[in-house]
Amino acid sequence: MNMTPEKNLALMHAAYKTLQSGDLDATAELVTEEFIANVPGIPDALHGREVWRLGAQAMLEAFPDLQIQVEDMFSVDDKVAVRVHFQGTHQGTFQGIQATQRPVSFRSIELYRLEGDKIAEEWVAPDMTSLMQQISPDSGH
Repeated sequence: MNMTPEKNLALMHAAYKTLQSGDLDATAELVTEEFIANVPGIPDALHGREVWRLGAQAMLEAFPDLQIQVEDMFSVDDKVAVRVHFQGTHQGTFQGIQATQRPVSFRSIELYRLEGDKIAEEWVAPDMTSLMQQISPDSGH
């Protein structure tokens, strides 16, 4: 199936909307079974649809009121680049840090490779330094 830039953008907008809705099953259906995640700090790529689901679940459990604002998105060939802003409240454990009930706001630059009407691979670069500073017990908040 030949995807146009418009179809690619529609798929990615649907993915972010589905993630924000908290429907993990629907979210997982948007990625290929052989999905590849390239994540900073992890030397080898992670593989499989469950990787996407577990990542989404971890974010939604820690920040159940997560709001996602796509600030920029464009598509060339089979790739989609996104600049996204996440906001929420730290209401569950994240990266070993217990809930602080603090508001958080951080951005991410994300690149996706699509195959047909599914997401096949991602490269994500969230501003984890900012996020961890906001929820760190000694951050002075």
